[in-house]
Amino acid sequence: MLNLIKKKNEELYSIANGEVISITRVNDKLFAKKLLGDGVAFLLSDGKIYSPCDAEVVMVAETKHAIGLKTKNGSELLIHLGFDTVNLNGEGFSVFVKAGDKVKRGTKLLEVNLKFMNSKKIDLTTPMILTNGDEYSLNILKSNQKVSLNDIIIKLEKKQ
Repeated sequence: MLNLIKKKNEELYSIANGEVISITRVNDKLFAKKLLGDGVAFLLSDGKIYSPCDAEVVMVAETKHAIGLKTKNGSELLIHLGFDTVNLNGEGFSVFVKAGDKVKRGTKLLEVNLKFMNSKKIDLTTPMILTNGDEYSLNILKSNQKVSLNDIIIKLEKKQ
C-alpha cells in the first residue's frame, strides 16, 4: 500500500551570528545531558537573537531569558539565553515579542546588553532545543563552526 501521508519536514536556521556548538559542550548539565531535549547551542557575536523559523511565540519568560516557539507543524522550541540569567530578573535584556505573536524566520526576538553581561561575568551560551523531540527525527547539519542567520542548522522530520 502506498503511503499517502507526506512527512512534514522543517528547517531551523541559525538564531544568531556567531558560532554553533554541540549541546553536549555547554556548561549546564540540564542542557548538556539533553534532559530538556536535543538541539544545539550558540556563542553570540552581537547579542541579538532571531527566530529560526516561522512560528508562534508561546512563552516569554518574565525574566526575559527564555522564549518558547511552536511551529505550524507542531515542533516546540526553547531558546534559553545564557546560564544564571534568570537571576538577573530581566536586567540587560530587551524583548521584542510576546506570547501569541506570530513570527517569521529572521524576526528579532530579543537582544542582550553584552557589556552589562560581561560585567556580571554571565555565560551567554544560548541553547536552542526541541522540547518535543520524541515526535521528530532531528538532523543537526552544523556544529562547532561559525554561522550566520542564513545558515540552516537543523532539519526536522515528523515521525509517523
